[in-house]
Amino acid sequence: MTNNNNPPVSASGVQLKGHPVQIVSVEDDHTFQLDETALDEILLRSDIQDRKAVVVSVAGAFRKGKSFLLDFFLRFLNAQGFSWRGGSERETTGILLWSEPFCITLPSGEQVAVLLMDTQGAFDSESTVRDCATVFALSTMISSVQVYNLTQNIQEDDLQHLQLFTEYGRLALEANDNESKPFQISDRQHPELQQIRKHIRSCFSRIGCFLMPHPGLRVATNPHFDGRLRDIEKDFKDQLCTLIPLLLGADNLVIKEINGGPVTCRDLVEYFKAYIKIYQGEELPEPKSMLQATAEANNLAAVSAARSQYTHDMEEVCGGDKAYIHPNELEQEQQRCVRNALETFRHARKMGGPEFSEAFQQKLIEEMTEQFENFQRHNESKNIFSAARTPAVLFTVMIACYMMGGIFSVVGLESIASMFNFTMLLFLVFMVSWFYIQYSGEYRTLAIQIDHIATVIWEHALAPVYAQLMQQGAQLAVRQATAATRPKAD
Repeated sequence: MTNNNNPPVSASGVQLKGHPVQIVSVEDDHTFQLDETALDEILLRSDIQDRKAVVVSVAGAFRKGKSFLLDFFLRFLNAQGFSWRGGSERETTGILLWSEPFCITLPSGEQVAVLLMDTQGAFDSESTVRDCATVFALSTMISSVQVYNLTQNIQEDDLQHLQLFTEYGRLALEANDNESKPFQISDRQHPELQQIRKHIRSCFSRIGCFLMPHPGLRVATNPHFDGRLRDIEKDFKDQLCTLIPLLLGADNLVIKEINGGPVTCRDLVEYFKAYIKIYQGEELPEPKSMLQATAEANNLAAVSAARSQYTHDMEEVCGGDKAYIHPNELEQEQQRCVRNALETFRHARKMGGPEFSEAFQQKLIEEMTEQFENFQRHNESKNIFSAARTPAVLFTVMIACYMMGGIFSVVGLESIASMFNFTMLLFLVFMVSWFYIQYSGEYRTLAIQIDHIATVIWEHALAPVYAQLMQQGAQLAVRQATAATRPKAD
């Protein structure tokens, strides 16, 4: 599959939606890089990020038709564009993802996001064993269906390669002893051969085989073959009509699960990031590190889901154009939203145990605390009095200084009067500067400092006086109301 800026076009000349995107690339020094920006653009779209993911991947030896097969998967899903070609040079390097997830409705009525993934061909002249194992392991751990594409008979070395590739994910997957045995295991086989088959069985919840005929010499040998169906052998096309619905039909879609729980597109981002980290070193990772990465990723996915719920709930309380609410009420709503988010996190299926998850729960609490500060500021910005607080405080201080300066001037204390007059002039400069900044938008840092000064004066001087006056006024109103309702004496 190639990745370029030209939109793919079908054999009939119809422009198609979507294109292949390089998610994981293999550098010249055989290191692996994850394009997080491209990954986010595909998986964190608002319309699909919370949908359960179905990830279908094709892997196998290079130049054996993986991208050719994926091209038909795309045709089935009403698109195409995985580039392929004949010859001895590889076409796909690293891992590529189709840019447009396909929203499919299951028989239950639930909509899921189907993602198609292509992988670098294994065992070509440019790839090391580590390259092949890494790409295949990443593909296997991320996908819900892994198609292992082989030609002719299944050879013993094919199984050995599959064992190598899956070893790094084995401990992160639960073996299902009740499954039928996809590969026959005979007591007469050498113990090493038995071990290979037992290992493969333990890595997958279900294994099946499908035999495809050869697509024809015009496909395999014609360098100008452009995908036209008339050039493909009828037997091959007939079998495609059986194979593809088995993988992509709505009744047969397999939702990606980790630790027994479904994985959303948002979750997949965390798994990609966690898995790619363990392949940054020079050595192949131990199976334990893959298990650790999986535990970290699904805890991060739980944090992401809980944080998203908290954000949504708080937006309903005070976001956007919602009316200003009292800070005490906002605090109560914050506590409710935090409790709900923590319940979501605790009930999510996670690996690693309670002690391992404790650090991620603390991370969630810290992130919600930071978000709450933003919600507080947003709510306070809608308070009309708050918006006028700075000029009101500055004006009040000016009046107070003017009056005190006059009083001290009358009694002959000119030095103290001068101090109050200077303070009055200073706050006049503050107020003029504040109004200029609000009008021009310049010197915002100075405006913030003036707002801070006004807030300190309000909280430590004016607000207590205001509260005392309000209390005395309320008490006076109660006394007057009581006197008015008291019966008069004859």
